[in-house]
Amino acid sequence: MNVLAISGSLRRNSLNSAALRACRDLAPDGMAIEIWEGLREIPPYDDDDFKANGFPAVVAGLREKIRAADAVIIATPEYNHSIPGVLKNAIDWVSRPPDVPFVRKSYAIFGASMGGMGTIRAQYHLRDMLLYFDAVVLNKPEVFIGAAHTKFGAGGELTDQPTRDILIQMLTALQAQTRALTS
Repeated sequence: MNVLAISGSLRRNSLNSAALRACRDLAPDGMAIEIWEGLREIPPYDDDDFKANGFPAVVAGLREKIRAADAVIIATPEYNHSIPGVLKNAIDWVSRPPDVPFVRKSYAIFGASMGGMGTIRAQYHLRDMLLYFDAVVLNKPEVFIGAAHTKFGAGGELTDQPTRDILIQMLTALQAQTRALTS
């Protein structure tokens, strides 16, 4: 099972990106996770530009990666009670017809933050956006990594066992959901 992972953070030492690397290391047998790192290169969405020039190469590449993946994981920070603008911008680009790759795809979403609530509001907004595309978003377990700065080492390695456990549960559930969706 091929899974594409996207971090909604541009930070060099992003806790969300570190959590995705942990997911890659914790993936169950039969699951390979590729972390996509092109978010910074996506230009602001402009419908006039899209109509005149089509998809920029970075967006076309992301659309193909999503289309080819069996499932997608998105780790999002929370900025001002929602997802970061760069993640919303990527979703806006990828969601343009034809052949929207989000449709009927299996997703897991989670987030890590230094605050205690662990991106609850951002995940709600992200879930709502994905459901518009008939995406199949994993309901349980919900993963909110609060006080994330205490759960990762200086090198970005996940050091907190309960967080490792919940990520393993999420990955196992995503694998089962994806198999059920594709069978």
